[in-house]
Order: sequence, then structure tokens, then C-alpha cells
Amino acid sequence: MKLAVLFCLLCMFAVYSAQSASLYRWVDAEGKVHYTAQPPQPSSARKVEEKTLGTPASDDVQLPYASRLAAKNFPVALYNSECGEACTKAREHLTQRGVPFNEKDAGTPEIQAELKKLIGTLEVPVLAIGTVTRLKGYEPGAWNAALDEAGYPKSAPFLKPKPKPPAPTKGEQKPAANGSVGK
Repeated sequence: MKLAVLFCLLCMFAVYSAQSASLYRWVDAEGKVHYTAQPPQPSSARKVEEKTLGTPASDDVQLPYASRLAAKNFPVALYNSECGEACTKAREHLTQRGVPFNEKDAGTPEIQAELKKLIGTLEVPVLAIGTVTRLKGYEPGAWNAALDEAGYPKSAPFLKPKPKPPAPTKGEQKPAANGSVGK
């Protein structure tokens, strides 16, 4: 009996510790392949690969269950472009309501072809909910009714903001917006 309890505790610890662990695969100077939990010394290793074990935490974990269920059953896509106030309000509407959505830029030829097949014209904004609901143009009442029917909550949940990365200290260079290092 004690052995069974010990085994269960050991298994739980193993699962817990592997939740977000890293595993390193590397080849030494003699050609032997090694797997370790710690990164190898740079002088003794070549072909170092880092593997992350477990599943990464996704951004939708913070969403309430109702939002996650609605997003799974009726995913929302917003076909949008730089069409002015209507497109801006459409995006803000979904954001303020807390609806997770995939925004598709109708300025690209691929999305234009998709939009033409979906609604027959190149009109934006278009709200697509699941595989059935398609709403052309922005009309808050119709959008709310369609989102309610799909099971999305009526208001956005309060979410803790993600912490900002620390500011660079003196002597460090801040990365530029394009990924290069600025001065």
C-alpha cells in the first residue's frame, strides 16, 4: 500500500516538474548524442537543440469558460481593412466585448478572394461567426444579437494586464521596432 502511494506521488511530481521543462539534445566531440536537462558547456557540444516539454500556456487560458466554449464552437473572424470609422468601431466592438477574433486584412488578394467567396462582394467590415453567420457592415445591434446567439458573454471579463518587460539599464541598447538595435 505504501509503495502504491509513493508511486502515485512520484508520478504526480514527474508530471508537475515536466510541465514547462526544457530538454537539451546535443552531440559531443566524439559524435555521441546526449539528452540533458541543463544546457551543455559550449566547448564540448555541437548541434545543440532545446526542446520544451509540456504544453505552453496559451493566451486564452485567462478567458472565462463561456468565452472559450463559444470561441471553440463558433470562432469569430473580422474581415477588415483601412475603411475608416466603421472598421475601427467594428474592431473596438469585439475588443470591448472581450470576443477573441481573427482579424483578416481585406487589402490582400488572398483575403479578397476569400471574402468574395464568403459574401459575394468586397465589402468591409464583415463579421463571420462560425460557419453560418455572416454580417456585412457594422451595426452594433445585429452584431450583439449574433454574438449573444453564439454564446459569447455580453461584456469583457476583467483580465490582469501582462507585466511589461523591464526597461533597459544604462549602457544597454533598446531594440528598435523593426527588430534591429537602435542607438
